[in-house]
This record gives sequence, structure tokens and C-alpha cells, in this order.
Amino acid sequence: MPLPKITTAEYELKLPSSGKAIKYRPFLVKEEKILILSLESQDNKQITNAVKQVLKECVISKGIKIDQLPSFDIEYLFLNVRGKSVGETIDLLVTCGDDGETEVPVTISIDEITVSRSDDHSPDVELSDGYTVKMKYPSLSQFIETNFNQEDEDAVEKSFEMIATSIDMVYNDKDMFAASECTKKELKDWVESLTSAQFQKIEKFFETMPKLTHTLEVTNPNTKKKNTIVLEGLTDFFA
Repeated sequence: MPLPKITTAEYELKLPSSGKAIKYRPFLVKEEKILILSLESQDNKQITNAVKQVLKECVISKGIKIDQLPSFDIEYLFLNVRGKSVGETIDLLVTCGDDGETEVPVTISIDEITVSRSDDHSPDVELSDGYTVKMKYPSLSQFIETNFNQEDEDAVEKSFEMIATSIDMVYNDKDMFAASECTKKELKDWVESLTSAQFQKIEKFFETMPKLTHTLEVTNPNTKKKNTIVLEGLTDFFA
């Protein structure tokens, strides 16, 4: 006689990028094992792949393409899945900024971690001659590849590639040029043809992009000074 199948609870949340409601379940022991092994490796690529693999299993709603979700959607979704799976709090060691070495243990409630939005963030970047670039958010794997592999000699090249592949379209009052109709090389060449001032406007899209964040205050037990710690991105919450 086979063992009974235990029913798993279902939950719902809204994706920060679109407000779309999706259903999900907690991860199982076999999925938790995948996460633990990836975190122990301290390899960002392994962590990224593990997070996406687990989310693909845990998201119940149909039609959700994890690979195409913005990084902040994936981070927010993963935090909530984790909260319903192993506990509603995260225990961390944070380093005090006043001396740069003293570590203090903190416990953070997952409910207090939010996706912050900048008031001056916009996917539409105005350039010149009436042209505007409409940007789209990079995926988690693109974001990790560019931001956590700075020792890679191709880091600058990959950064340009991420910017180029994040272009959705270029348009003005009369014409619209879809990035989907261009090759990667054409997009990259177009980005490299921009002036520094125009390029900085596009960079601002990434700098002000919504991000998972939490601010906390800790007191250095050695110096007795208060420190403000800002945690940003999934890696900070599982350091």
C-alpha cells in the first residue's frame, strides 16, 4: 500500500512589476536541498539557477514564464515562497559601517522587506531629435551575470550586451523601430553610437530600477555607535 500524499497549502501574491496575482506553494524538502547546496557553493550562477528551478516548481498559476520575469519580481516571489516554506524571518550577520569589521546578528521579518520604487524611474528614456527608447527589465540571470562577475575580463562587454538586449523599441511621433526585428549586433552597435550624455540617460533606467530592499539600524557593540544598514537584492538577504 503506497504512502499517503500530503496536501500542500496554496498562497497568492501580486507581482511588483505588473500587479498580476499568482498562486504558489511552499517548496518541498527535495527543493530545499537544491537551494541549500547552491547557497553553500557561494556561486552566484548556481544560486540563480537554483532559485529559478525552485520557482518553476512552486508557482502554480499557468502561463508564468519565470525566465522572463524581471529580477525584482523573482526576488520578491522567492522571498515569499521561502517565508511560507521555512519561516517568516531571516537571520543575518551584518557588518557595522563605522569600523567596517564588527558583525552583528539581526533577524528580519520577510513581511518588512519590500520592493522600492524610485519616483524618477521610467521605462521611456528621451534622447534627442524627438526619439525615445522604451526599455524592458533584464532577467535575473542577466542581472546577476552583469553585476556579480566584475572580475570577468568581459564584464564591460556583458554590461553593454545587457543594455542592448533590454531595449524594447525606439520611437518618435512618426516611426517605431522594434528591437525584436534587430540583431544583437545591430542593437549593440546602436548603443555604442550614442553620446555619453544619451548613454547616461539609459543607465539611469537601471540605476533607478525597482529593487528588493530593507533598511535597518544596528548598534556596534564595540563602539556603541548606531549604523544604518541598507540591504538590496536577493544576495544580501542570503549572505
